[in-house]
Amino acid sequence: MKNITIVHNHFIQDALRHLRDKKTEMEEFRYYSDRLCFVLMSNILSTSDVATVHVHTPLVKTQVERIMDHFVIVIILRAGVAMLHPALQLLPDAKIGFAGIYRDEKTALPQEYYWKMPRILSKSTILITDPMLATGGSVLHVLRKLKKHKSIEIRVISIVAAPEGVKAIHEEFPNVKIFVASLDSRLNSQKFIVPGLGDYGDRYFGTV
Repeated sequence: MKNITIVHNHFIQDALRHLRDKKTEMEEFRYYSDRLCFVLMSNILSTSDVATVHVHTPLVKTQVERIMDHFVIVIILRAGVAMLHPALQLLPDAKIGFAGIYRDEKTALPQEYYWKMPRILSKSTILITDPMLATGGSVLHVLRKLKKHKSIEIRVISIVAAPEGVKAIHEEFPNVKIFVASLDSRLNSQKFIVPGLGDYGDRYFGTV
């Protein structure tokens, strides 16, 4: 698949082991979720996201790299909130938008109940965060609403994805880059990712 990056990292894979295990309790799940998201997010930058600037050390003037402040993090509620704190640790200047979307259990289609975005500029890079990219319906809903901003770059960041969701996104938005910790095998008849890790929001927020 094009435009998808599976971040192979031993810290990520070890954390994912804990997240997949149904015996993992909420506190431990949150710890490894934060750890995984931090490492995953640290791998999404490109050369276009940095600029060369000068600083004065105690000895000389030297060139250093600076991460640009053009990021907008779009959180897909509710599970996407789990990715916010690690993202802000790395990008403290990022603006934050919220997309409240739930999946209709009968149709598996996304339903919007909340939408609040900061000002999006032509130079903005949008990071859509949703831990589980299953059918891709929620992400597609967000992408369709953001497509009016023609010149922006959009990246999707998920922990676990299904091939069906990745395919659905790239059929409609082929230039959107997707970053994941794992591309799992498939969706089951209930549209859950297999092998997956269950409902991310329930496990992170303790609403099982």
